[in-house]
Amino acid sequence: MNAHEVDYRIVGSEMQFVEVELDPGETVFAEAGSMMMMDQNIQMETIFGDGSGQNKGFVGKLFGAGKRLLSGESLFMTAFTNRGSGKECVSFASPYPGRILPMDLMELNGKLICQKDAFLCAAKGVSVGIEFQRKLGAGFFGGEGFIMQKIEGDGLAFVHAGGAIHERVLGPGEMIRVDTGCLVAMTQDVDYDIEFVKGVKTAIFGGEGLFFATLRGPGRVWIQSLPFSRLADRVMSAARTGGRKEEGSILGGLGNLLDGDR
Repeated sequence: MNAHEVDYRIVGSEMQFVEVELDPGETVFAEAGSMMMMDQNIQMETIFGDGSGQNKGFVGKLFGAGKRLLSGESLFMTAFTNRGSGKECVSFASPYPGRILPMDLMELNGKLICQKDAFLCAAKGVSVGIEFQRKLGAGFFGGEGFIMQKIEGDGLAFVHAGGAIHERVLGPGEMIRVDTGCLVAMTQDVDYDIEFVKGVKTAIFGGEGLFFATLRGPGRVWIQSLPFSRLADRVMSAARTGGRKEEGSILGGLGNLLDGDR
């Protein structure tokens, strides 16, 4: 095994954090800004590249960092190493309400494909790169863009998703349709494409968007009930309308007073 073997526990329900326990010399890396707390003997270091910790030289690290830049992430990640003589802990918090999912890459044939902002942290030796969609339709209309993240290695990685999480195991040839924003992650053997919503009225007035993802097995997929984009849209809409929708919006401020919102 190349990746460090780390122990962990996930704390909380709606707003979770993962506490990673490190033996002396063990390292975990994470996206910048996700650390919540750490013990006194944890040393924090900024790293350049994909987080795998492999000695690739400057050109290799530059290429790894460039791939992260293409996926919309920072060029840098942060490594946390236990420099003490006993066990030490470091914790990473989820960025919005949802669930943290532990992914054992050894059980997933060494690779997981996920949406760009799903990765939270991983044991040293795991690499975080990009996955180009082979089909242009999936790339340009997939909600997650032409580029998705890939997490590779043989250790533990942690991904975050919004709301409730549902894991679906697809049999050979079995297909499901999913809102493009609700797809969190999938194993590498799942066939992923984008399908146009049939019917002009459904596409324009259905409220579900013009496209949805088709996922065909065999393989495993993870689906979230509350994509961050959907949450952000609702918050922005409420801010613009004062929290009122449909028939209540006609009343405006008077309706808010009647409801006790003011």
